[in-house]
Amino acid sequence: MKYGMNLLLWTAGVTEEHFPLLSNLKQWGFDGVELPMFDFNVNHFRKLGAELKKTGLASTAVTVCTPEENPISEDASVRRAGLERLKKAIDCCAAAGATVLCGPIHSALGHFSGAGRTQDEWNRAKEILWQAGEYAKTAHITLVVEYLNRFECYFLNCAADAAQFCREVNHPNVKTMYDTFHANIEEKSITQAVKACADQLAHVHISENDRSTPGEGGVNWTESFQALKDVNYDGWLIIEAFGLALPDLAAATRVWRRMFPSEEYLAKNGLQFMKSRWESR
Repeated sequence: MKYGMNLLLWTAGVTEEHFPLLSNLKQWGFDGVELPMFDFNVNHFRKLGAELKKTGLASTAVTVCTPEENPISEDASVRRAGLERLKKAIDCCAAAGATVLCGPIHSALGHFSGAGRTQDEWNRAKEILWQAGEYAKTAHITLVVEYLNRFECYFLNCAADAAQFCREVNHPNVKTMYDTFHANIEEKSITQAVKACADQLAHVHISENDRSTPGEGGVNWTESFQALKDVNYDGWLIIEAFGLALPDLAAATRVWRRMFPSEEYLAKNGLQFMKSRWESR
């Protein structure tokens, strides 16, 4: 098992000023970090990758799609832009040494049609993700499709649908993930949700129901960890938490209250919680 920390708790773009933070995370016991990937400067991520290697941290990455770069758009030029965005992110992952690129890379975040997904949208996304998977394969990177709750997207909202989507894409470099925050909202049964996506499961976000310190909220952690153990999950457990440090991100995630004493407190206590729960079962 590998334990990581999503750096979105501190920044939407890691720079040299965050290098001391990387050292701290290593000292606190993390195996790696999840890099926010919204600015696709390959040279920057190459420098960041060198620092991560020096620090002894592995990495994954997270990105999103925009309405102007949307894999499910009926406009072919917008779909092509979505594919190019994913290719740029893959290039940056390769430069940084990240092995996984996760996120709602199937459709535009926060963009709604006013209805549920259509079969045409499903087929368009399959085509784009297969092509992106081919590109990722050459860089030895796994694309990990994340389902979100209904208030953040409409295309994929549950584990069963996300897994079925990846089965139909049918590419070895396109898998799905499990996020405890979204599952807490959308799934009727945690155990059944994890089982439903087990054959496609390649990544896990550990996120409390209020997006703060894991273990201090309402997520059913006992069932969550046991379900992952039952399907023999053995990949990254990444803490994903959000606060008020980044106004744009706070607005996007609807975080209006400070839910933890400090970022250091959240990281340290979240890591201790993950390790104790995983290693005790």
